[in-house]
Amino acid sequence: MGSIPYRYVCIEGNIGAGKTTLCERMHKEHNCSLILEEFAENPFLPYFYKNPDKYAFPLELFFMTERYKQLQDKLQAQDLFTEFILADYMFIKTLLFANINLKSDEFKIFQQLYLTLHQNIAAPDLIIYLHRDIEQLQKQIKGRGRSYEQRIKDDYLSAIQDAYFNYFRSEPNLPIVIVNINHVNFMEQQEQYDELQRIFRTSYQPGIHHVSLVSS
Repeated sequence: MGSIPYRYVCIEGNIGAGKTTLCERMHKEHNCSLILEEFAENPFLPYFYKNPDKYAFPLELFFMTERYKQLQDKLQAQDLFTEFILADYMFIKTLLFANINLKSDEFKIFQQLYLTLHQNIAAPDLIIYLHRDIEQLQKQIKGRGRSYEQRIKDDYLSAIQDAYFNYFRSEPNLPIVIVNINHVNFMEQQEQYDELQRIFRTSYQPGIHHVSLVSS
């Protein structure tokens, strides 16, 4: 089927899009180094969904420092025996979510810290963004049953989606593939999963590219 022409690939998407699921399946079938966000380790996450104004700043600080440490360790490690590095988040996610969740004065402080750290993190060679509409995201969120996520509102998911798309439009230097997977279950539909794998093997120029997967 051909090799994957990227050294560092990030899978991104809204809450419930299926990022980690895709990464885990790819890892089982390919010789790649896997980076999964350890979101469950954030002690502020359950409290944030109950009282976002109070817990947003410590939540985002914890996420940023943990992502930074994880990416620093994984990306600097020289593993000559793996084909590529696969992650279910990119470091810019830190800033996108903080801009949504923090008050303006908090965000200014946070942004200064972020700008200092991000200089030490390599940019991905390819970003694949898994897109589902808000209704489908809510079904995914309900289905996986994390109690603290059941409070997530449609407008919050819409704000996250807008933040990603605004970033993509402002980033001319990276190849970004937005994959519409609405109503697609790539864990059960082999044809759709094969199409996702073909995306990994395609050489994309910098800029935004769109692919739609249709449920069979």
